[in-house]
Amino acid sequence: MKVLLKLGMVLSLALGLGACSQNNSGEDHLARIKKDNVLKVGLEGDWQPFGYEDADGNLVGYDVEVAQAIAKHLGVEIEIIPTAWDGLLQGLESGVFDIVVNGVDVTEERQKTFDFSTPYAYDHAVLIVREDNTEIKTFEDLNGKTTANSTGSTYMEIGASYGAEVKPVDTLAETLNLVEIGQADATINANTSYIDYMKNEGGPFKVVTQTEEATAYAIPLKKGADNATLLNEINACIEAMQKDGSLAELSNKYFGEDLTK
Repeated sequence: MKVLLKLGMVLSLALGLGACSQNNSGEDHLARIKKDNVLKVGLEGDWQPFGYEDADGNLVGYDVEVAQAIAKHLGVEIEIIPTAWDGLLQGLESGVFDIVVNGVDVTEERQKTFDFSTPYAYDHAVLIVREDNTEIKTFEDLNGKTTANSTGSTYMEIGASYGAEVKPVDTLAETLNLVEIGQADATINANTSYIDYMKNEGGPFKVVTQTEEATAYAIPLKKGADNATLLNEINACIEAMQKDGSLAELSNKYFGEDLTK
């Protein structure tokens, strides 16, 4: 199966192209994907271990391989379009992407706009501070403090809900850098990403607490009947990967443990 990558795509241009791709043929979304023989997938591409470039410049990661498995299940090629987080759901809504596979949290607010697949991984949000910080021990301690988080993320919303002033940035590395140099008191991020970052980069940080409930990661699609058959096929693929153990195998490969249950 051929994998097509469009690195550095400008979202505003992509939005225009996406709008032109809509048609009135009467076919549903899955039929159009099969007709075009390509599944367009949006993901960040710089969020390790979900999607990132390896030493040879190849796009790899848990979400990348899940997306590839879905395309294979559908019998089509895959076009992965790396895009900043704050443009992914916008691009999905505008038709730039067929689906987004990027560790997207299932929230009540997002469910108003998107339909979600069966969850394909679970995670916890962790509160991270400098290792010499003794003031912040709970989420409640964020009141009046500053956090650094990815623009438009649920982690940003968590910080604000506890009374923190949130500084929006693009990547996990940037959030941790602001904490390290003292321009932010804390950051809230996915535990899996933080563990991976510390394994590869390290730094003067510590986790002081985590959310009680696990976050479910699922694949969003535009809400509506047009995506009903596509959603069914995505769920069938995820469920097949759960049954044959391949999803757990991917989780162990990239996270070091099975986070699929």
